Amino acid sequence: MKTIGIIGGVSWASSIEYYRLMNEMVRDRLGGVHSAEILMFSIEFGEFSKQERLADKGDWTLMTATMLDAAQRLKRGGADFIVIASNTLNSLAPLIEEKVGLPVLHIADATGKAVQKKGLRTVALLGTKHTMEHPFYRERLKKYGIDVVTPNEKERDYINTIIFDELCANRVKPEAKKEFLKIINRLRKKDGAQGVILGCTEIPLLIKQGDLDIPVFDTTAIHSAAAVEYSLKEK
Repeated sequence: MKTIGIIGGVSWASSIEYYRLMNEMVRDRLGGVHSAEILMFSIEFGEFSKQERLADKGDWTLMTATMLDAAQRLKRGGADFIVIASNTLNSLAPLIEEKVGLPVLHIADATGKAVQKKGLRTVALLGTKHTMEHPFYRERLKKYGIDVVTPNEKERDYINTIIFDELCANRVKPEAKKEFLKIINRLRKKDGAQGVILGCTEIPLLIKQGDLDIPVFDTTAIHSAAAVEYSLKEK
């Protein structure tokens, strides 16, 4: 079994889910009381969020340094590969892989394969403004023959606010769920979305498959499954 290195804490609410899901998946695969071999470095999100605000203005220096430091710590600790427990921060995956010298499992690759397996061509993408507005995610999905539709500007602002002000602190409110479902259903009816990617690892805390009658792609679960699969492959 390879040791999974998780860059977590971004936010802790979804990092808990990564840890739980990976261990449950290994238990189910191997039986008994087997569990995953995991190292996690949990970033202090209060300070990190200040670095994210600088990145939003175009200065990625501090945030990139923090992410590289986290990856280096995991490498020194014995991780065989890295999982970044955040859709947004997977935009740094190629750089981290290059600088640190460990494989980084990109969340958009795992998600693209899951959507492709369902035979869908057009999906809605919900996430942070960075994930919805920048090309790193949609360009990765194009490799799998997938087109992406995103919410309008007002909806993107609302989603981003809920993610950072509520979900990252593990505050799940019914009014937010109602609005998210309204946005998804509009994208389905108006833009032809055949499914929806929950492209922020906190959104699955709010939206579940049972809430919708189209396929829901929980990126936290998909990414965790990809990590377990890679971990259990023979070295």
